[in-house]
Amino acid sequence: MGAGPFRVCLILIWLLSTVADRLWWGHHAGLPSWDQADYLNSALDHGRALGVLAGGGWQGWNALLDLSPKIPPLASLVNGTVMAVAGDAPSEAAWTLSFWNGLLLVSSAGWALQCLRPKRSARGFALLAASAVALAPMLLELRTDYVLELPLTALVTLALWRLGAWWSPRAGGLWWQALLAACAVALSLLVKQSALLVLLPALGWSLVTAQRIGRGRRLQALAGLILVLLSVFPWLRHNWITTLGGTNRAVIESAAREGDPGVFSLSGWLWYLRQVPLQIGSALLWIGLAGLVLLVVMRFRPRMATLSNQQDQADAWRWLVGTLFLGWLVTNLSPNKDPRYLAPLLPPLLVLLSRGWWQWGVWIRQRWPARSAWLPGLALTAGALVAIAPAWTAQSARLKPGNRHPLQAIVEKAGGADPIAAPTTLIVVPSTPDLNQHNVSYYGRRNGGRLVGRQLGGSTDHIQPVLAHANWVLLAEGDQGSVRRSASSLDQAVRESGIFEELEVFPRPKGGSYSLWKRRLDSAVPEGFEQRFPQLAAGMAQGPAGLDPVFSSVAIEHMLDGHFSYRAPLRRAALERLKQDPSDDTARWSLALLAVLTNRPAEAAHHFERLETSNPESPWPSAYRSVVLLAGWNPWSASSVASAAVERHGQHPILVSLESLAAVLGGAIWRLPEAVQSVPAAITTVEESLNPQAKGSS
Repeated sequence: MGAGPFRVCLILIWLLSTVADRLWWGHHAGLPSWDQADYLNSALDHGRALGVLAGGGWQGWNALLDLSPKIPPLASLVNGTVMAVAGDAPSEAAWTLSFWNGLLLVSSAGWALQCLRPKRSARGFALLAASAVALAPMLLELRTDYVLELPLTALVTLALWRLGAWWSPRAGGLWWQALLAACAVALSLLVKQSALLVLLPALGWSLVTAQRIGRGRRLQALAGLILVLLSVFPWLRHNWITTLGGTNRAVIESAAREGDPGVFSLSGWLWYLRQVPLQIGSALLWIGLAGLVLLVVMRFRPRMATLSNQQDQADAWRWLVGTLFLGWLVTNLSPNKDPRYLAPLLPPLLVLLSRGWWQWGVWIRQRWPARSAWLPGLALTAGALVAIAPAWTAQSARLKPGNRHPLQAIVEKAGGADPIAAPTTLIVVPSTPDLNQHNVSYYGRRNGGRLVGRQLGGSTDHIQPVLAHANWVLLAEGDQGSVRRSASSLDQAVRESGIFEELEVFPRPKGGSYSLWKRRLDSAVPEGFEQRFPQLAAGMAQGPAGLDPVFSSVAIEHMLDGHFSYRAPLRRAALERLKQDPSDDTARWSLALLAVLTNRPAEAAHHFERLETSNPESPWPSAYRSVVLLAGWNPWSASSVASAAVERHGQHPILVSLESLAAVLGGAIWRLPEAVQSVPAAITTVEESLNPQAKGSS
């Protein structure tokens, strides 16, 4: 097969898969659930930040980086841009999945091309591999599910392909290969941190090889690493603390909460292996494995082996099988198990299995040479038709009947999806796949709308703030979904308070209803958060004892006010007070706390430095300043600030721990034992400050 027909056939595979996906979206009437709606919201946010979607505009790099505190922004940037062209309805936004699928098919075919010679045979094999990727049930599902695994899989496959091309001892080692591989690695990491599960062992292998081969490759590897770090650093520097916290919750806490098998248990090691037949389909798996066995058998029969004019590229296969095994090994070591996490390993696995399918064609040509012009192609086509069945069955099971769900009507009743309406926060008490805070926000913000959904009811402590400050509340009659029992207490309190009036009841397709409640116009309006904030901020001068009420109040306020509308007037008022009286510490504490809440560590450090000067007897401004300097990726200044504070205030446990920890993060590894000793002492001090009774009892 020539290069031109090969490209045409590859485009045709993409077009056919896209048509199948669009047919599915045309019959799918369900609503995006939790994660899906969250990613759609992120795409809306980034599209607005770029100024390509209604309701937004460019506000600078920091504002853009604020939108991705836990997960890197690349997929949301691309998806938001596609929304601007295709539309922001779920089925319209899904056109971005077709883009990622195209990249995945090209990367898989390109990788397969490296594995066989001559080129004419390799092109046919690459088309077979691309077809397998298009037919695999898991990858087919990801093309019709608005999550990050498809862009992640596409870019990880691209990165592994280009890394393998550079790694190749015979055909690699070129500068353009190294830089292209580095770009692909950087793009993968900017989609999702879990790319490291597959890429880290591959990078380790390639770098070790580079060290062994020679100076030229070492320079290329160093340049590639610098390029990756420079690409990822701006986002990571801005969000590294929230990223660590989010990763911990997603990996460690989720594994414990969901009861996933232990990392080193037999069930843990078998967990992903059991998923493989479901994810790629029985036909693709077993015919491919049988073909690989046939390949080995034929290799041990010299006469059969010499009849074939094709040649496997040992280096390419060594790279593919090695990265596949190492990626599977490291993925298994992650405590949290989910079928989606296996997705980046499926393309290399399918390329390998496609080699087994291809071998059946080789065998047929040798067995019936007179029919070699058409029989192998017919056999592979028949096999592909067999492989389609499980893929289509799995997709059909995900289709939902006509949408009679009231979500859109609820949102419109509350003033959502209207760019002219005032910013609104709707408190959502139930949490079901068809209605939760995430898809309420998504539908409420489509077309430039400004309605956001927020979840409250997980604690009885939420009842009083909702009754005092909420304007809109959504309740459920019947199934409440995945909410805690305490949500029923909030539900009852809203109904019986007399503060809210029921505007409308919306029937649910499967029984029950949702009811929309609005605060009565004649209800008392309590003191707003803007009035309470300065006193709360000034309480930080007490140390940890003052932090707890601050962040508890802020956490609830951010649920009650999803637009954070208190920030701008507070900032203006505090700046005005400082203009009139530069020694106003209350205003300074307010500005410092606002800077912390908006992830502006440099600004926060400036205000804490001023508070150090005006409060020389207190260690807390220095401690806070050291913390925000660490958050701003400046451990050297953080260590210096903490060290100077220790000289002024003595061996304060928190200051001592901050000084040693910042020194370690700044490169003073020899101080690690000191940090290991001082950090627990600081934690004890914080706990005693928060619970004075514990200190007395101890």
